[in-house]
Amino acid sequence: MAGRSRLAATPAQRADLETLARSDVRGEADRARAMLLTLSGWTSVEVAEAFGVTADAVRHWRQWFCEGGVEALRSTLASGRPAAKGEQALAVAAALLREPVENRPNWTLPRLQAEIERRTGLSISKSRLSILLREKGGFAGAAPGTR
Repeated sequence: MAGRSRLAATPAQRADLETLARSDVRGEADRARAMLLTLSGWTSVEVAEAFGVTADAVRHWRQWFCEGGVEALRSTLASGRPAAKGEQALAVAAALLREPVENRPNWTLPRLQAEIERRTGLSISKSRLSILLREKGGFAGAAPGTR
């Protein structure tokens, strides 16, 4: 089994890692938690098993942290055109999901997909819609008790 990492962090970096570990963005939070576990003595293999990634991914995260500090673990926006199609789909889905439960149908991905296409004319796959809802919080802004 591989040895323990020699990763080190200042008290300020540890505090920043703990803050980032509570991020709403899962990838950032996972990377910060992975660094905290590494600092606690976990190996790459152990961390990888805990997060469902490869040990190489954990090693990359450590390298990013060593080279760029906590800021390097934050998610960055991809370059290129904004995802207008996905944003439109999310806007429709969020509006539908904000309606009171007693006044709306049970929304499944296929039903949401069909309604988005009906309202906007845009076709979006179920898998992409699922990813957008998870990543971007399709339920954000929904009134309490309306999920």
